[in-house]
Amino acid sequence: MHPRQFFIPLAFGTLLAACSTGGLSTSKDSPFAPGIKKNAEAVDGLLVGHRLMEAGEFELALTHFTRAAGEQGLTVDVLSALGTANLGLGRLGQAEGLLRRAVKTDDVVPETWNNLGVLLMERGEFAEASKVFQRAYALDNGQSDSIRDNLRLALAKIDNSGYYEGVEEQDYKLVRRGSSDFLIRSIP
Repeated sequence: MHPRQFFIPLAFGTLLAACSTGGLSTSKDSPFAPGIKKNAEAVDGLLVGHRLMEAGEFELALTHFTRAAGEQGLTVDVLSALGTANLGLGRLGQAEGLLRRAVKTDDVVPETWNNLGVLLMERGEFAEASKVFQRAYALDNGQSDSIRDNLRLALAKIDNSGYYEGVEEQDYKLVRRGSSDFLIRSIP
């Protein structure tokens, strides 16, 4: 082989390597999503699901809550999350079963009682909803404005439904553990 025949491919290869952004690995400026880290730990399904609920992605949240149920079992947090996601999707029957199971546990939180009350309001069961909201408000020591507003709405519906015509157009507030509130529009 002649020395020039060896030199041309070597020079061309060196030129290409100089133009590359790092060989076979992707650069940090790449617009493409990073690859999968096989040794990394998975993010908690409840955390991801709650973030998806904040974004209004109830179906995706339900998928992550189901994954959390597989990993953690049907804890009160998982039952409440599954029920709330189903409520957000308008699946009242499924949501009611899950939320009622969650409130039967000893570790139940006020937010779960509130979300059950929202479900009962959606069904037009105002008397039971007001009792549920009262329990949520008592467990919360009156700290949540959303639960208080829901209780007021339920009591207004019971007391004099003819007098409070504008009440039907108000929002019910779903509450999750943390800093976010979810709203469900009342359907007349």
